[in-house]
Amino acid sequence: MPKKERKRLQVVISEEQDALLTRTAYELSSPERLISKSEVVRLAIEKIAKELGEGAQLDDYRAILETEGVSDENA
Repeated sequence: MPKKERKRLQVVISEEQDALLTRTAYELSSPERLISKSEVVRLAIEKIAKELGEGAQLDDYRAILETEGVSDENA
């Protein structure tokens, strides 16, 4: 079976965000399976999309994006 083609995305994140990503991957990992930071990002994307589809408040997400360290307007 041919390998599923994936799109690549490069983003710039802060050291604090990288630390959060690393910690989350570590916490989700088990002795049987290590979880990569990329998998954590994919999981987060799916979770946010699902919540938005279920009527999550857009204002809540917008407020998070406006907080320091999350927005990429200064990049």
